[in-house]
This record gives sequence, structure tokens and C-alpha cells, in this order.
Amino acid sequence: MKGIILAGGTGSRLYPLTKVTNKHLLPIYNEPMIYYPLQTLINMGIKEIMIVSGRGHAGDFLELLGSGKKFGITLNYAIQEEAGGIAQALSLTEDFSDRENIAVILGDNIYEDSFDISDFKGGARIFLKEVSTPERFGVAEINNGKVISIEEKPAKPRTNLAVTGLYLYDNKVYDYISRLKPSHRGELEITDVNNRYIKDNEMDFQYVKGFWSDAGTFESLHRASTWKKIKEEQNED
Repeated sequence: MKGIILAGGTGSRLYPLTKVTNKHLLPIYNEPMIYYPLQTLINMGIKEIMIVSGRGHAGDFLELLGSGKKFGITLNYAIQEEAGGIAQALSLTEDFSDRENIAVILGDNIYEDSFDISDFKGGARIFLKEVSTPERFGVAEINNGKVISIEEKPAKPRTNLAVTGLYLYDNKVYDYISRLKPSHRGELEITDVNNRYIKDNEMDFQYVKGFWSDAGTFESLHRASTWKKIKEEQNED
């Protein structure tokens, strides 16, 4: 399996912190944000990883991470020329995937858990977390142990199960993306990809048990940094 970190976007919700840098290079306590999704993939046993970023700060990622040698992995890089959504960014990685299964993680997602994905053979998998504000996320509905729908940022969520920013896909994902039409935001939405897998009865899920947060707002950036600080202090005791 190959790994993909999607680290594009403008980071507008973190302005002015993102005026001169990519948000994924901001610190989560004592490490750059990009280190966290990178470590999540490494903990899955993935050795080949591609980082997709925008044009403005691609060189900064290369300067920070290099070839990946210091992490014991091989890093590749791709450029998303303009904001077109998560699914559009993912479409840029088709050649890199080389028809293998892929693990995709959003660059601002922080996970405490290490995930065993050895049983994943094909189709798709999402990672769900119970949250207090599900209306901020894609929300999954489960029935008889199966995902039956995902609704993006619903005003009245049917459940409190947020779809976090980690996904497993087989290589059909690129065919599904090629058939997508832009949403009202003008973007190719990853929720539409996931719902296609659900329609084809090829979606499963895992629960996220430990801490999880995105870090795309001031509140969530602070929450993730506070969690990491507490964890570091506990390790020192």
C-alpha cells in the first residue's frame, strides 16, 4: 500500500498565520503539523508516500522533509496548481499509486491511534469518531454494521459520527473521481467518492478510539497543541 498526504489549500481560516506559509508547516506544540499525518502513515507500515501541496510553499516541504530518508521512507511530491477540492488533489496521484491500494490522509489531521490495516484488501474504508459538533464534518450513518450514507456538514446530523480525514481506497477511486461533477463550491468532493463506494456496497469503517482533531482553525490548532503538550509532559513523568 502507498500513502498520500494532501497538504494543499490556502489555510484561510488561520490567516494571518498562513499569509507567508502553508498551514501544514505550522507547529503542533513542538513539531510541524505535517509530521503527524506522516507518522500516522509510517505507523501503518507504509514506506512510499506522496505529499500533494500547492505551488506557493512546495519548496518548504522539500526543505523540511527532503527525500524521507531520515524517516526511513521514500517521499514524493506533487503540485496542485489551484484549489479544486480533496478529490481533485487525490486525482494527481494516480501514476504514483501504480495501481496499488492507497491510504490517504489530510495534512491537518492529528491522530493518537495507530491503525492496523492489514485486513484491507479492496473497496474503501473510512475512520469514524464520535464528536460533539458533527455538523462541522461529513457525518456517517451506520445500520447493521454497514455505512449506509455520508452527509456533508448537515444542519441536522443523523448521528454524531464524524468522518475523519483518513481514507483507504483501492485503485477504482481514480475512475470514480474522473466521473465526478463539481459541487456547488466548484470542487470535487471526497464525500461524493465515498458515497459511490457505499452505493456499490464496498465501504467499511473503523472507529478512532484515541484523540483526534483537525487543525484547520485557531480553536482546533490550539486543541491539538494542548493535547500534544499534555502527552509530552506525561511521558516525562
